[in-house]
Amino acid sequence: MTDDLGLNVSRETSERLATYAELLVKWNPAINLVSKSSLADLQTRHFADSAQLLALCPPDARRWADLGSGGGFPGLVIAILAAESMPDLAVTLVESDGRKAAFLSAVVRETGLRTSVVADRIESLPPLAADVLSARALAPLSQLLAFAEQHLAPNGRALFPKGATHRSEVAESLADWRFDLREHPSKTDPQAVILEIEGVSRV
Repeated sequence: MTDDLGLNVSRETSERLATYAELLVKWNPAINLVSKSSLADLQTRHFADSAQLLALCPPDARRWADLGSGGGFPGLVIAILAAESMPDLAVTLVESDGRKAAFLSAVVRETGLRTSVVADRIESLPPLAADVLSARALAPLSQLLAFAEQHLAPNGRALFPKGATHRSEVAESLADWRFDLREHPSKTDPQAVILEIEGVSRV
C-alpha cells in the first residue's frame, strides 16, 4: 500500500493501519463511514489516497488539523504515519458527528496514538493555528478557504484533495479570495489533484 507512494513503514505502523482497517469494517454498517463499494479497495481508495498528503507537509510543521474527519481520511492515516516519521507533529481531528467522533476516538485509543479528537462544528472552534490544514470531500473550495482563513497559522499550508471539478472550484473561489496555489497530481486517481494553498486572504 504505502510502498507505491515511496513510504517505508515499520511493523508497528503496519499494525496500526491494520487495526484501523478492522475497526472501520466493524463500525461502517452502523454509521456509514465510507461507501460499502469502496471497502473492497480500502488500501488504495482511502489509505494510499490519504497517505500521499504527508509528503507535502513542511518538515518543521508541528500542528496538523484535519477538518470534517469522518472516517478518518486523511487525518487519521496522517496521524498513524506521522507517529513514526514525524513524531513532533500533533494531529487534531475535527468531526461534528458524535458517532463518527466516537469511532475516531476508538481508533486513536486502540492504536495508541497521541491524537486529539474534537467533536464540534468547525465554525464554533477558536482558531486552531494549524501549520497544515486538510479536508477531504467536505465542502466546496470557497468554504474550505473560509475555514483556512480561520484555522491556519500565518504561514500555514492547506492541503485539499479535489476531483475532476477542481478547476471550476478554483475559478469560482477567485471572486472572493486571494491565495497562492500549487496543484499536485493525485497518485491514486488520474482525475484528482491535491490543492496546496497558502497566503489565504479575502478580496
